[in-house]
Amino acid sequence: MTLEAVLSALAACKVEPKGSLAHDATTIDPASWTSALERAPSHDASTPSAYKLTKTLVFKPGKPKTDEWTPVMVIAREETNTRALKTFCGQLGLSDLRLADDKHIEGKYGAQKNSVSALSLNEDRINISVVVLDSTIASSDEIFAVKAASSEGTVFLAGRDIHAYLQSLDKSSQKLHVVDFAKLAEEEAASAAASSSHPAPIAKAAAPTKKTDARIEDAHQLAIGVKKEVDFSTWYTNVLVKSEMLDYYNVSGCYILKPWSYSIWETIQRWFDNEIKELGVENSYFPMFVSSKVLEREKDHIEGFAPEVAWVTRAGSSELEEPIAIRPTSETVMYPYYAKWIQSHRDFPLKLNQWNSVVRWEFKTPQPFLRTREFLWQEGHTAFLTKDEADVEVRQILDLYRRVYEELLAVPVVPGIKSEKEKFAGGLYTTTVEGFIPTTGRGIQGATSHCLGQNFSKMFDISVEDPNATAKGERLYAWQNSWGLSTRTIGVMVMVHGDNQGLVLPPRVANIQVVIVPCGVNEKTRQKVYDACDEVAKQLKKVGIRAKADLRDTYLPGWKFNYWEQKGVPVRLEIGPKDIEKKQAIVARRDNSEKSTISVENLKSDIPSLLERIQADMFTRAKEVFDQRLIEVTKWEDVVPTLDNKCVAVIPWCEVEACEDDIKERSGRSAEQTDERAPSAGAKSLAIPFDQSRWPAIEPGKTKCPACGGDAKRWTMFGRSY
Repeated sequence: MTLEAVLSALAACKVEPKGSLAHDATTIDPASWTSALERAPSHDASTPSAYKLTKTLVFKPGKPKTDEWTPVMVIAREETNTRALKTFCGQLGLSDLRLADDKHIEGKYGAQKNSVSALSLNEDRINISVVVLDSTIASSDEIFAVKAASSEGTVFLAGRDIHAYLQSLDKSSQKLHVVDFAKLAEEEAASAAASSSHPAPIAKAAAPTKKTDARIEDAHQLAIGVKKEVDFSTWYTNVLVKSEMLDYYNVSGCYILKPWSYSIWETIQRWFDNEIKELGVENSYFPMFVSSKVLEREKDHIEGFAPEVAWVTRAGSSELEEPIAIRPTSETVMYPYYAKWIQSHRDFPLKLNQWNSVVRWEFKTPQPFLRTREFLWQEGHTAFLTKDEADVEVRQILDLYRRVYEELLAVPVVPGIKSEKEKFAGGLYTTTVEGFIPTTGRGIQGATSHCLGQNFSKMFDISVEDPNATAKGERLYAWQNSWGLSTRTIGVMVMVHGDNQGLVLPPRVANIQVVIVPCGVNEKTRQKVYDACDEVAKQLKKVGIRAKADLRDTYLPGWKFNYWEQKGVPVRLEIGPKDIEKKQAIVARRDNSEKSTISVENLKSDIPSLLERIQADMFTRAKEVFDQRLIEVTKWEDVVPTLDNKCVAVIPWCEVEACEDDIKERSGRSAEQTDERAPSAGAKSLAIPFDQSRWPAIEPGKTKCPACGGDAKRWTMFGRSY
């Protein structure tokens, strides 16, 4: 539906918008929408000076028996907590509601969840719906931004006009319901309190209170604004934007990495680059373009990427004779030349790495660092004469990936092997380091190291004469590996360590490790304190500490504290006139908020030690949580409760693909998805850990898989994942 069509529909109902705006495509993320509005060329001329964002949620029955199910559309302020909807819908006889996915929303409203809104409705569509309007919109003269039934257009309407428009469509006067969510929540809370003499946790769909409201009370512009433990998706994007890690770009799914995040990637690059060079790997660069003929040579491989491949089909106004793909990965780009360069067994091993970007045109909702259409990574591609050599390197590289996460980012991971279903398309086997996000209880793939076997070498004829053959002409195909680590590392680090104040950076990757803030100054003492702060920064830099004195006159110390806390700087030093007299500084740790005094004379020795202690403490805390969430499960009835408790179920598994599919389907069927931005609720195999010793030994023929009853082979991590 075009913006012009929406405006015509409003005019037909005698509703006059306060403005309208065409802009770049947005996601369901409020920050993405705000950014698109602000970047639009006609923003100033077409946008009211003040407006509020709206959100539109569409719910469906958990198990609709036919296509004739009734959708529930909720139209509310972005900040309204709508958890009490369940009680209201129960009064209408609607129960077991789940957030609808794009397929179901498009079937009812002709739009996806990033574009559906009140303006997706017409007389026919409202007639098959239950429409719930936030009462704080219906009675308001405030102006609200409403998506124009498209992710690329916005209409600005007064709250009363939104109500009037919906009333004009509801000819039966039975489909539109104005709901006071705050009042409904209070009634729920009062009812719950009256039914029990003991305080009890509020149920999942129960009334919001100050404890469960995602918003942080009295949050000012500098603050993150929402709580990590309540609205994780919004918290995550707010942290990234407000800590100046990234900015949104005008192509959906692409992001600008600002210096604060790119410096972390540079640190990872330097460390990993040095390590792989010690293994004999050399850096190179291959073009980003690959012809369709070459890309399609390896059928199994390309099938895994086909939906994500971006194609160049035009040059100027001319159609290309042959479409050219932008690399989703470089196996098919590089291997024709491996066949050219490897002519003898003496040419082995060939070990090349690229630092580049790849494009995978994801159609899912993008998520910064985790799921983006273009991302930075390294991809190593190596070729060996024997499988034994290839196997050794697979594990060497995987251990380097483990060290990136654990030693640089202070993030614990579990090294293991992927199931046949989850392995790299076209490969022999895939090893992985699996991370875990405690707040959501979801696993996340950290990095992978693949043994490709001889699949690609046979496809591209990377072969040599067998040096040990008795007859001339016998050829050996190369054994190949590929391995990659991306900027996803940064997103995982943020999710694991961040808190409601913002980032918490491990010292080894922080662009600034220590910030020095002058405090308690007046005109008489200002210069003396500033000079002392500057001198401390210089002394710390001499011993390799990345330090900065924040001497900006335009901000008070409290503002600076909040600013640098939000950016995650590991240590803050506070120096005032009295501290100078005592030759001391106040030191504040970002990771645990502890404060103490430190002698200025000992700064050059004490601060490096403190940074190492912070690094170790961050890893220890994260590992303790991860270990506690790895739950041994031997009965099927315990699997879904384990997942619902935000844990990973480690089960003795039969390693049969049909069983894996069944586990995902059954666990998803039993789960309730409550966040429209969350990944799917079904559990999949995350990894088969290499270290099996932490669980009881599998007894062949006796230990059974809890999902199918077959003989178990190895303990395997199953969980919800990103």
